[in-house]
Amino acid sequence: MENITLIVYPKIVILASIVESLLLPIFYIVVILYSVTIHEVSHGLMANSLGDPTAKNLGRLTLNPIKHLDLFGSVILPFVLFVTTGFAFGYAKPVPYNPHNLNDRKYGPVKVAMAGPTSNFVLALLFGLILRFMPDVFTTSLVPELFSRIVMINLVLGVFNMFPIPPLDGHWLLMTFLPPRLDALKVYIYKNSFILFPIFLIIFMLFVSPIIFWLYKLITGVGL
Repeated sequence: MENITLIVYPKIVILASIVESLLLPIFYIVVILYSVTIHEVSHGLMANSLGDPTAKNLGRLTLNPIKHLDLFGSVILPFVLFVTTGFAFGYAKPVPYNPHNLNDRKYGPVKVAMAGPTSNFVLALLFGLILRFMPDVFTTSLVPELFSRIVMINLVLGVFNMFPIPPLDGHWLLMTFLPPRLDALKVYIYKNSFILFPIFLIIFMLFVSPIIFWLYKLITGVGL
C-alpha cells in the first residue's frame, strides 16, 4: 500500500499543476474584465452622484461585465497578450456621461475621471493587504497567484490611466488645473494626442513599470 501511495502522489501533483496552468489564464481574463468593469462603473457612479443619470439610464451602473464588454479590448487583446507575453491588459467600453448635467461644472469632470483609477488603487490595496497577511494554509499557489494578479492588474490600470494624455483619465486633471494662459498647450495636447499616446506607451513600458513594481512590493511586502 505504501508503494502505491508513492506512485500515485506524483501523478496527483502533476494533474493539479496542469489544472492550475489551465485555470490561471481563465482567472486572468476574469480579473481583467471585472477590474475594467469596476473602473467604468466608478465613473458612472460618480457622475450620477453629481447629478448626471446618463450612465444609470443606459443600464451601465452594473457589475455585469457583458454590459461593458468591448470584444477587442476586453477579450481578444488580453487573451493575445497573455498567450504571447504572459501578461495582459485590456479596456472596456467607456461609460458615457453628460458634463452639462453635473452639479459641479468646474471640477465635476475631473471627479468623474479620477473615480476610475481610484477604484483600481482601492482594489489593489485591498487584495494586496489580504495577500500580505494571508495565512500560509493553501496546498496550492493558485489563490495567492490570483490575488497577486488582481493587485498587479489594478496597479497597472490605475497608474496607466493617471497619465495626462487623452483619452486617459489623467488628462482631465491637466486640463482642469492648467491656468488659462496655457490654453494653447491644451489645444496642442488634444490635437496631437494620436502622436503623444504612442510615445507615452514607450515611456510607460521603459520608465513607469519600475514604479508599479515598487508599489506592488510596498503593498504586498513581496517583490516580483
